Parts: sequence; structure tokens; C-alpha cells
Amino acid sequence: MAFLADILSRVKPSATIVMTQKARDLKAKGRDVISLSVGEPDFDTPDNIKNAAIDAIRRGETKYTAVSGIPELRSAVARKFKRENHLDYKPSQVIVGTGGKHVIFNALMATLNPGDEVICVAPYWVSYPEMVGLCSGTPVIVSATMEHDFKLQPEDLERAITPKTKWLILNSPSNPSGAAYTWDEMKKLTDVLLRHPHVWVLTDDMYEHLVYGDFTFVTPAQVEPALYERTLTMNGVSKSYAMTGWRIGYAAGPEHLIKAMDFVQGQQTSATSSISQWAAVEALDGTQEHLPRFRKAFEERRDLVVSMLNQATGLKCPKPEGAFYVYPSCADAIGKTAKSGKRIETDEDFVSELLDQEAVAAVHGSAFGLGPNLRISYATSNEALEEACRRIQRFCGELR
Repeated sequence: MAFLADILSRVKPSATIVMTQKARDLKAKGRDVISLSVGEPDFDTPDNIKNAAIDAIRRGETKYTAVSGIPELRSAVARKFKRENHLDYKPSQVIVGTGGKHVIFNALMATLNPGDEVICVAPYWVSYPEMVGLCSGTPVIVSATMEHDFKLQPEDLERAITPKTKWLILNSPSNPSGAAYTWDEMKKLTDVLLRHPHVWVLTDDMYEHLVYGDFTFVTPAQVEPALYERTLTMNGVSKSYAMTGWRIGYAAGPEHLIKAMDFVQGQQTSATSSISQWAAVEALDGTQEHLPRFRKAFEERRDLVVSMLNQATGLKCPKPEGAFYVYPSCADAIGKTAKSGKRIETDEDFVSELLDQEAVAAVHGSAFGLGPNLRISYATSNEALEEACRRIQRFCGELR
């Protein structure tokens, strides 16, 4: 349709949203669907955070706020970065957006010109390359294979950088793989970046608190202070605080970049919800006693899912360090035929047949830039996960 912008033809719909909607539609028809496609904790928002929002409503904190966020939240974000990441930011270096996706989009919108390149590490969150394209940039995809635990290798980063590179987007722990970088692994990447002073780093640290065992989270500017002036450190309350619907993301970086993002946001959405902002102040400054409970539950689920998927014929499932996803390879299933008679040619065929036959919704890995794999979210009950994994085992066992 000529009325619509040409740029829309270069953007794909979010595969995670598409698959989640397919699962909803099937459920509405009466099928017993287990959805492992959504990236959302199944826990409720902690009561102290909900009560802070209610208190804010009663105080009348219901007006527009400054575009970059209320001073109390920007200060709380600065305290969080100092306390947890050893990064010194002033409140004037902080911006609050309507979710992490909004913050990333505004950073790209404020900085990209046609021809600018942004390195996205595959498997990547489905929105990164699409947002780069919408903001007139060129996504440069660098694969991080299962052989390397889905982590970007320094030599591959070095090869991908050109004079046109403006950003590296780095997500740790990763959606979709759950892979997270140790201090030493991160240092090897920051060493490469030090040799290329024109390249900025945009971190997506949304799953920071969801790491397991004795793993210690790190973020680039923490590992290499020399990158502080060209790093935008992005985070939010969605995953660690079970606040997905509250829509609060935040970032800190050089003041001139934050001002540019504020300029974009001022003409786009203005500030995010005032009530959500007050809830986020409590999330960051209040008790963190729910976090060990969240981590323990997710770690148990991870171990359950990894064990059961590795017992499925033809699946290979690494054990990730964080987030609430696994990213098994279904390479051995490609070329086989499902019970329906459908030949499995791609990982998309695999997840489509899995949904049709066994009513289990997962997302095909090629949507995240690296296949043949599938992303499975274990942010649901142990009972549902056990049943889903049994169905996956049955589906794989019936492939011929």
C-alpha cells in the first residue's frame, strides 16, 4: 500500500509476539496449550512495590513528570549503579523510559545516521536489528555459536568493526540464550573496543539479577573504566522485580547523550507513567528479599528443563548462566518427518509442528539470528515445565 512508509517493508514482526499470539489463539479453541514463548516472569510484583504505587496514587502523584523521569527515580538509579555496579553517575546522566526497548530505541534514534553500523550479536533479542533499521542504521550480525557457549569472541568482534561502526549492543545475560559474560570474557571484549575509540557500547543488562550458582554479573564500563564516556548502561525493573507491565526501563551515560535522548523522548512519548516511576523507586531502594527466592526458583527450573531436553532425541541443550531461557539445538531433527507427515526443513517448521501436535509454544531460533535452535522460556511452574518437556520428548521421539 503506497500510503505506508517504505521503511516498514524492511522491518519484520516480533517472532516472540507472533508465537505467543498463536498459542493464545489455539488456547481459545480449547487446546491445552503450554506456552514457553513469552519472556515474562510468572511471579507477581512484590507487595512493597505495589504498596508504594498505591501510596503514590493516594498522595496525588498523578501528573505529568519531567521527560527523563522524576528526580527521586533518577537518583535511585544513580544509587543502584553505584551500589551494585561500582559506576558513578549523577542523576542528570540518567534517563527513564517506557521499558528497556524504549530506552534502546531512543538511543539509536538520537545517534544513528544512514549508513551507520550497529553490531548485534546473534543469537540476539529479536528487536535489536529491527530497531536499528527503523532508526536508519545498518545492523551487522556477528554469530556467537553454541561451540563458544553463545558468547561473542573477541576476534569476531575485531573483524566486524569498520569505520562506519557506531555501536555494539551487548546483552548479558542474553535473551534468548541465557549466556552471560564473566569478568575475563568481558575484559577481552573491552580490550578490543579500546582499540576502536569511535565505537560506543550499548549494554542491555535487563537480566542482571537472574544469574545462577556462583556466577557474578559484570557490565562493560565496570570492567573497563576507560569505556565509561562511550557506554550507555541500560537496565530496568521488568524481569528482576516482575514488573513487565509497569513499563519502566532506565539508562545512564554521558550527559550529552542523555540530553539527546531526552530531546527525542520529549517529542515522542514524554515521560512514562508517574505511578510506575514511584513504584520503581521502591523497587530499587526498598528490600531486595524477593531476589534470592526468584533466583532459586529459576535455577531449579533451568536445571529441570536442561536435563529433560537433553533426554529428548535429537536435542542438545547447553546450561546457561542466567536469564530464564534455554536455547537448544534441533539440528538433528532437520530433514526428519513429523507424525503429521510434515517434513522438518527448518527450526520454524520444528516449533510450528510442536505447537500443532503437542500444544507446546516455543520460538524458532532463526528469528534470533542463529539456528537451527529454539528458545524456550522456563518462566512458568515446574509442573507445566515437566509436562511441556514430556511433550517435547514425545514429539522428538516420533520424528522419522
